Amino acid sequence: MNEAEHIYSKIKAIIKQGEGMRIEFKECNTTLNKDIYETVCAFLNRSGGELLLGVRDDGVITGIVPECIHQIKNDFSTAVINPQKISPSFYLSLDEAVIDGKTILYIYIPESSQVHRCNGKIYDRNEDGDFNITDNHNLVSALYLRKQISYSENTIYPYAELADLRPDVVARVRKMASLQSENHPWGSMRDLDLLRSAQLYKKDFQTGKDGFTLAAILLFGKDETILSVVPHFRIDAILRRDNIDRYDDRDDIRTNLIESYDRLLRFGEKHLNDPFYLENDQRISLRGHILREVISNILIHREYANAFPAKFIIDREKLSTENSNKPHGHGMIDPSHFTPYPKNPSIARLFREIGRADELGSGVRNLFKYCKAYCGHDPQLIEQDIFKFILPLTGEATEQVTQQVTQQVTQQATQQVTQQVTEQAERTKRILEFCQTPKNREEIQEFLGLKDREHFRSEILNPLLEQGLLHPTIPDKLTSPKQKYYSAKKRENP
Repeated sequence: MNEAEHIYSKIKAIIKQGEGMRIEFKECNTTLNKDIYETVCAFLNRSGGELLLGVRDDGVITGIVPECIHQIKNDFSTAVINPQKISPSFYLSLDEAVIDGKTILYIYIPESSQVHRCNGKIYDRNEDGDFNITDNHNLVSALYLRKQISYSENTIYPYAELADLRPDVVARVRKMASLQSENHPWGSMRDLDLLRSAQLYKKDFQTGKDGFTLAAILLFGKDETILSVVPHFRIDAILRRDNIDRYDDRDDIRTNLIESYDRLLRFGEKHLNDPFYLENDQRISLRGHILREVISNILIHREYANAFPAKFIIDREKLSTENSNKPHGHGMIDPSHFTPYPKNPSIARLFREIGRADELGSGVRNLFKYCKAYCGHDPQLIEQDIFKFILPLTGEATEQVTQQVTQQVTQQATQQVTQQVTEQAERTKRILEFCQTPKNREEIQEFLGLKDREHFRSEILNPLLEQGLLHPTIPDKLTSPKQKYYSAKKRENP
């Protein structure tokens, strides 16, 4: 069953079930209903839910006027990431389906670890719909308490201070977020404001004290801070190919999640092959795509209150991982019948902001897509108290993918890629020579003869900054209109 068929069958089942605690219909023929964001807020605060646009309360499909679909999608996507509408903002996507000749939009809304407001008001959900609990102190306190108990990442440490975190890692995250989005609000925020914006500094409604959350300490804490708060924290990266009783290589990782990601990625790149592969006439790294999803899964979805150490193991036959888990279902995950559930939403959100994770649920689909191309086998994702990922790396599978790739890559494609790599190297050399004295973005684009600002930023400028080949003249304000870039490691004052 493909993605479109899966969405179609899911919507038919939802309509048959009817409205309830986790299902809501909105007619939305030409525009969004005014109360739709109250429902989104209530679902986020309660147990999540599924929202159908283009369906009457009684389940009759009215559909959305085709000319209005694009505007409705745009209005919704813009509103849910606007903190003036939904606070804290939350990323949600819409899926489109045609049933009986009429277009319906489907929105899956997961339960959030945060307490959200819509237009400044707190909404909760019951069988009768959405209701405003803003002025009910007991219900609001109970909601905050439930979120904190359900999500260990929300545990607040009121005596942890900014000095217990690493400012260099905060600065790095600020830079990575700004590289993802040129006008990202974190680019101009001070450290504490950034942490507040990421919902990593909050109020404990049991004690009334403010403090950093466990998520903040895991993401940015000094090593001694992390081990003091979570003494069992460890990720064990192991290679077993020759010495299967012990190991051939090992990395015992006990540091913040940002650098843990880097070390796991380097370990995987060191010990896994990266076969040549083309996607849409462009070479991509299958190994890189798989490692990105696997490593993000270990770090984002781990239950950190559990002392079980996370494991990343490469042996002769497979790549496998294990991490403690708070399961929402048991057994093998089927990507065609998979409902994603956020385990550590604050950590996940920060990883999305810096480009190390995608929307909830898309990682599973990407894993099945790229693992099949990499080794000829689907991965196994097993949901239980210990979450397990297994990818076979057998010789037979390696021969299979080699044969597939050989058939795919013609001599012409090889020459094309070789030429592309040569051109990129020559372009980089020209840019570095041109930027021996600082130049702004417009000057570099004009020098290269490029008009597409977004392409230049994402495909040329950002990679050079990430590789440390170019340096910003104003590193604390990456989005400053006065920003320039230089190539010399040590620059004389202009």
